[in-house]
Amino acid sequence: MVEVSRRRAIEDVASDLFRANGYAGTSVRDIARAMSLQGASLYAHVTSKEDVLWAIVDRAASSFEAAADRAEGQAQERRPGDPVEAISALIRAHVEVLTEDVGEASVFVHEWRALGPERRQAVLERRDAYEARFRRRIADGIALGAFAIVDPAIASTVLLTALNGVATWYDPAGRLAADRVADHVVELGLRLLGLEAHR
Repeated sequence: MVEVSRRRAIEDVASDLFRANGYAGTSVRDIARAMSLQGASLYAHVTSKEDVLWAIVDRAASSFEAAADRAEGQAQERRPGDPVEAISALIRAHVEVLTEDVGEASVFVHEWRALGPERRQAVLERRDAYEARFRRRIADGIALGAFAIVDPAIASTVLLTALNGVATWYDPAGRLAADRVADHVVELGLRLLGLEAHR
């Protein structure tokens, strides 16, 4: 248990450093120094800097996937077959993950490309599958006349790019609580999709 908590503490410190300085701008020595460890001692807990990045990215990806699963299930229970409800739930879930641990989310959004080819490909496949959830819901909304936009692939890419931007500006000590930020982002997301044109 101590080993697990020490490993997580290392990942949390690394996440802060990767967010502040970038993956390339952070050395193993920087991580060890922030942990008050010798570099050699750090290697008793992690095998490489990339392994630390992979752990952060993999955990964040799993958080986004689990939140999207819950959101889609809850939307289906509330309003079965309603694409507006579904996309709203997905947007809210995405923002909630981003704001729950903005450091980890920011590293996921900005640093996953620093992984080696095999791991980068695995993340890319998961990212594509995740984006496909948004694309399907947008396509459903277009088919039902709920959204004014006409290209679900472009719309989902633009929407997720905007959502991921939250990780760069959200401040937990800022003017709005995370749930109010999510409210505003859901409204903006629906406007982006052209919902207002049909009200």
